[in-house]
Amino acid sequence: MSEARELVEVFDTTLRDGMQVEGVSASVQDKLRIAEQLDYLGVQYIEGGWPGANPKDIEFFARARTELKLKTSTLVAFGSTRR
Repeated sequence: MSEARELVEVFDTTLRDGMQVEGVSASVQDKLRIAEQLDYLGVQYIEGGWPGANPKDIEFFARARTELKLKTSTLVAFGSTRR
């Protein structure tokens, strides 16, 4: 008898929420490397930040489009959940 397995999907917010911790700062290059490592670990969704919110997020998404070669992850943007 086989047991049914449940799929757990990980939605990682390190690149946005993790960068809001006091004393933590990452360059765009750092954020690209972190995204690559999250992809390597098999994280399904990587929240890259809020495009247009600040120059660093604008640059991150622009560079991610051409520089990131994600194999398992989907890069997503933060967006407001309330109207």
